[in-house]
Amino acid sequence: MSPAVQTVVLDVEGMKCGGCVRAVETTLLDQPGVQRADVNLVSRSAWLDLTAGESDVDGVLKALADRGFPAKERSLDAPIGAVAAGQALPGWWPQWRQLMVALVLLLLSVLGHLSEAGHLSLPLIGTLPFHATLATVALLGPGRPILMGGVAVARAGAPSMDSLVGLGMSSAYVASLVALVWPQVGWPCFFNEPVMLLGFVLLGRFLEERARFRTGQALHQLAELQPNTARLLLTDGAIREVRVGALRPGETVQLLAGDRIPVDGMVLEGASAVDVSSLTGEPLPLQAEPGTELSSGSLNLESTLVLKVTRVGAETALARIIRLVEQAQARRAPIQGLADRVAGRFCYGVIGLALATFLFWWLFGAEHWPEVLQASAPGMPMTHEMSHGMHHSGLGSGASTPIGLALQLSIAVLVVACPCALGLATPTVITVATGLAARRGWLFRGGDVIETAAGLEHVVFDKTGTLTLGRPLVTDVYGDDPDHLLQLAASLEQSSRHPLAYALLQEAQGRELALLECEDVRTVSGQGLEGHLDGASARVRVGKLDWLVEHGVAIAPAAQDWLSAAEGSVVAVAVGDVLVGLVQIQDQIRPDVAPALQRLRSHGLALSVFSGDRQAAVQRLGQQLGFVAKDLGWQMLPEQKLQRLEQLRQAERVAMVGDGINDAPALAAADLGIAIGTGTQIAQDSAGLVLLGDRLDNLPEALSLARRTLMKVRQNLFWAFGYNLIVLPVAAGALLPSHGVLLSPPLAALLMALSSITVVLNALALRLP
Repeated sequence: MSPAVQTVVLDVEGMKCGGCVRAVETTLLDQPGVQRADVNLVSRSAWLDLTAGESDVDGVLKALADRGFPAKERSLDAPIGAVAAGQALPGWWPQWRQLMVALVLLLLSVLGHLSEAGHLSLPLIGTLPFHATLATVALLGPGRPILMGGVAVARAGAPSMDSLVGLGMSSAYVASLVALVWPQVGWPCFFNEPVMLLGFVLLGRFLEERARFRTGQALHQLAELQPNTARLLLTDGAIREVRVGALRPGETVQLLAGDRIPVDGMVLEGASAVDVSSLTGEPLPLQAEPGTELSSGSLNLESTLVLKVTRVGAETALARIIRLVEQAQARRAPIQGLADRVAGRFCYGVIGLALATFLFWWLFGAEHWPEVLQASAPGMPMTHEMSHGMHHSGLGSGASTPIGLALQLSIAVLVVACPCALGLATPTVITVATGLAARRGWLFRGGDVIETAAGLEHVVFDKTGTLTLGRPLVTDVYGDDPDHLLQLAASLEQSSRHPLAYALLQEAQGRELALLECEDVRTVSGQGLEGHLDGASARVRVGKLDWLVEHGVAIAPAAQDWLSAAEGSVVAVAVGDVLVGLVQIQDQIRPDVAPALQRLRSHGLALSVFSGDRQAAVQRLGQQLGFVAKDLGWQMLPEQKLQRLEQLRQAERVAMVGDGINDAPALAAADLGIAIGTGTQIAQDSAGLVLLGDRLDNLPEALSLARRTLMKVRQNLFWAFGYNLIVLPVAAGALLPSHGVLLSPPLAALLMALSSITVVLNALALRLP
């Protein structure tokens, strides 16, 4: 017996880039009892699967804190949306303050440049002591958290973006300080570089944080569907306004027209139309009446309802949806693996490149291309050739010594490198996609599911409840006493949730037949039910005719003739080895099935139907929906479905679409299990994609979103890798001798910020139609 596994969610601080994510993930997986760790840079959270009894959450938190990533455990039983709503504006006042500081720093630095160049008459601002003081204040004030954070993670063996930026700023500051105190060294003074660098970094992080917040807005909007208060109906008929968190199962609440439903419950009194589109994407309202189950977050449209509370807080359907989406956003897509591995080692590579750049230009480059120093030295006249080659020189290109140029270029390398874009490339897109899908009632279980859905080649459908409405009706009865036949069948099926059982019970109720007491009822998977009924002389069996024949039931020629003419599903009823009769049950095809299948075929997907129903019923449905004989399977037992799926999977990536209850083994066996219409079953693990509501035309839309999502991920990864491959050599001075292109540290900081913002904005473009 496998040990019990518990899920723990941590909110992690200090993550800035893909290297941070890799460091956090490695730290978590090194802890005893941690089976799986999914870390999300966008939501700054980590989902852990812990072995009960072997793991210590406090030990995990301490290990993260020691590596410079303080964290705290999130309560999964918190009121619905408490976390999502609480994080909707994550530290916005500090963010705005950071933005203001960044803009002030940039303004003062630019004014200093203009005054130094003689374009403004500001003697004080243009002096070297002013620049030195401004740089000192900048590093000790807004730059201090970056410096301290970078040192902390570097000491723990996992340098991050803060380490690179901090090293760049401190190197520029120390070099300038040495040049100021000891002018004989001949180094350039560029105190303005760390100031502008810090300003651009802070500005970029503010814009990135704001764009990142927008990626999670769909989840916050879901959380806001639950109201804060409810109208509690007391036993004496009085109504009291109470907090939703104070409600308990079994209590009753009153819902007025226009009220959001605060909890999951069952209608006791009243009739009204209820808008469930926020949860399921269904455009048509649900007609609620006594006995109807309603989910929290739905909207009462017409009249007053009295609702009995069945589930509250974290147990409601809305809370489970939010938790499922949060977990899905943390689960990585396989395509993210390469980026994570690269980002984890990226900082070491950049530091090595910066050191190599420094040594190259100090010991060799400046001596081999002396015109570079001559062109960049302040006050040095330029030849025509020099002017032609140096017109792209960057801001701050005033190095007059080899070591000064080497310092400037190595600092630019440290700053321009951007593991942030690598770390954000995949999770931002996954976050936007899962949030967007959740608002439409499509629940992907993670980035891995989205990637699988994008690459599907074959889709297999169950018939009953998937291609059909799942509400079949009795259309014909064969037997000497139809009422007695239906009474036996309905009595045995009253404990079953199978769609055919529903048809038998509905027909018995319509004929006002009293149900008999039953005992020792047993379900035979894929065959039917058997048990003892009051008044029956022997064991009663209801199910497939072949199953009854295996138990010795004889079939009369008249029954065979009737059976050959039957069009729908046929249920046989026997007492002992005597056939009592046959019942024909027909289902109706969903009205949206034909266009949905047409769209799937137009996307190049192969389609099949696997059903346990009779051959005639399956073939008739196949003809109506354009299936050929080889794509149809009938009278299939669950193990036969699994066998056929395994055969298909050897050549193609296959999805199985079912109702999420009876088809759980097949859903689990396929590359992607897709459950439709299982709003109350969203927590089951058999389906990777759950389409809430009752519309099959959501399937091609969801698969289309998956393909668009994977395309955006590839675009982001291409940009993130391409940016670093192009800009790092430029920052190292590769184009300096031939084209005079010099990338200054402030410009490098701006490019670094823009690369992260570009990745996030490209992810947000998924929201566009």
